[in-house]
Amino acid sequence: MSMRAIEISAPGGPEVLRACERPAPAPQPGELLIAVQASGVNRPDVLQRKGLYPMPPGVSDLPGLEIAGTVAGGAPEDLAAAGLAVGDAVCALVAGGGYAEFCVAPAGQCLPVPAGLNMVEAASLPETFFTVWQNVFAIAKLAAGETLLVQGGSSGIGVTAIQLAKALGARVIVTAGSDEKCAACLALGADHAINYKTQDFVAEVRRITGRGVDVVLDMVAGDYVGRELECLAEDGRLAIIAVQGGTKSSIDSGLVLRKRLSITGSTLRPRSVPYKTGLARELRATVWPLLEAGRIKPVIHQVFAAPKAAEAHALMESSTHVGKIVLTWT
Repeated sequence: MSMRAIEISAPGGPEVLRACERPAPAPQPGELLIAVQASGVNRPDVLQRKGLYPMPPGVSDLPGLEIAGTVAGGAPEDLAAAGLAVGDAVCALVAGGGYAEFCVAPAGQCLPVPAGLNMVEAASLPETFFTVWQNVFAIAKLAAGETLLVQGGSSGIGVTAIQLAKALGARVIVTAGSDEKCAACLALGADHAINYKTQDFVAEVRRITGRGVDVVLDMVAGDYVGRELECLAEDGRLAIIAVQGGTKSSIDSGLVLRKRLSITGSTLRPRSVPYKTGLARELRATVWPLLEAGRIKPVIHQVFAAPKAAEAHALMESSTHVGKIVLTWT
């Protein structure tokens, strides 16, 4: 069986993304075959396209880390373990291969499409929700009543972090690169939004809180790290999930000692299937009911037909979007 897909013809700009035809993958033990209707677009896809984010061993060279569609196959025992049947609507976190009409996914990383959501909305969930849940809640342990600072509040990660933190009882401050983006973040529930191009976010956080924030979710790193430590309250936690501002940072170690600060970093893609399955279970128990109740809503900026993936990547790199970018196959 053949399928349409989007491949990276060579490392480079958006134009290297090329429509192609490939054999459909076959599910291995522990995997389900998904007939994909929509594929989410994420920053790691851009890095992979540029040749800066190699696939883990054994993973498809096709980009794409999140999908939504219907279950098209899998061993009976794997379907049973996931509580799914052929034809069920699911979304899934995958390590690669998502830009295609068919994709295999570990059974434990497949989640039912939340009631009331369509396939485009469902495809926007896995990468950002797994990432935010892992870093903000499982690792940094943000609790109700605490304050979270989100760097880049209008990104796919940002809009997820805002809504999830608010739904679970936290206060949220965000940074964004324009007044329009700040307004969009406030409309999603952020308590305060700081335009980092016109305001000093360290001074603003101090003014707003008087004590600092409990958790910072950082996608920038670089010289932001030292400044973020100044934003943290005592016993604060800094969670670094990307290095868009560079990998080298200068910090005041004395500040870390005096305020008992924690700095953590993580990448989700190479983590084990059992680890990601555990995250999926936690999301289904805690977050999926919030989605089904409408307390958290997917934020879709633009949808592209899959053959226009290059345009989707160009939009992603422009950083003018608010929320998620999604490809469709139907």
